[in-house]
Amino acid sequence: MVNGPDWKMEHVSVPPLSRIAVCGGTHGNEMSGVYMVREMQKQKVDIAGSVSVTTCLSNPAAVDACRRYIETDLNRCFTNALLSGPITDSTSLELRRAHELNALLGPKGSSEAMDLVCDIHNTTANMGLCLIFYSLDWITLHIFKYIQSKMTSAPVRAIQLDIPISEAYSLESVGKHGFAIEVGPQPHGVLRADIYNVVKEAVDLTLEWLQKLHSGTTFEGGKVEAFSLVRSIDYPRDPTTSEITAAIHPDLQDNDFELLQPGDPIFKSFSGETVKHEGEELYPFFVNECAYYEKKIAFHLAQKKTLTIPSISVKKD
Repeated sequence: MVNGPDWKMEHVSVPPLSRIAVCGGTHGNEMSGVYMVREMQKQKVDIAGSVSVTTCLSNPAAVDACRRYIETDLNRCFTNALLSGPITDSTSLELRRAHELNALLGPKGSSEAMDLVCDIHNTTANMGLCLIFYSLDWITLHIFKYIQSKMTSAPVRAIQLDIPISEAYSLESVGKHGFAIEVGPQPHGVLRADIYNVVKEAVDLTLEWLQKLHSGTTFEGGKVEAFSLVRSIDYPRDPTTSEITAAIHPDLQDNDFELLQPGDPIFKSFSGETVKHEGEELYPFFVNECAYYEKKIAFHLAQKKTLTIPSISVKKD
């Protein structure tokens, strides 16, 4: 997908995207998606023409408890292996719910699956608005390009996870096309008007793009930048107790997507020493994400890639 300056892609015609799902509350304490879905249900949001919008509160039990999850992280339950496994008496509440959502929005990998699934998340990290997706998909990249060209209220970035769809673990992978909207910083269990409005604008622009596609608009191709996950970094830990021994360094805190160079400070130990970045230049994101302490992740590191995408339009009957 990374090509020279003289390389031009062919135009692509795509089938109509007639069934769209907008989901929130996959993590029950990430409030923008919860309230966005509730508001869309109240307003009975739909797109003029031949597109139907399904709204879904993904993990109602966790939403009611205002917790990330009840028994296990729902947003890690959508691999093919987990979705095809049996349900037993010991199956967690979230995995049971994943099977229900797969039946409602999928089945994953089938012709019956939703044409597009958009799942709304919040992060405590200073990441602005990010679209996160797995495959290099012209649909999701064009939606990203459109949102980025229109939105001025927050920086807009794309994050690509190089994972086969069969092993993709999050809800949006159930659709034929899909992406997560990740917006922050916002504390868990808290609703901020500025963050909510960024989410609303992104959802509105996604629906606007779909409407334009269906009305015959051709979207020009071009180049977009995306951050591709390279690896995750854990906090320094005591080798005996595994307790963390340092916090994110003040120079790194809140500086998601700022280039991290060898020798730059990344941690400040509780005894006062600075731990520095080693290795190649990379871009940090999800810096000091609250929910990732349990996953032993202090931040992710990414490469920045330039992707060339073709012009696209909807197939004519």
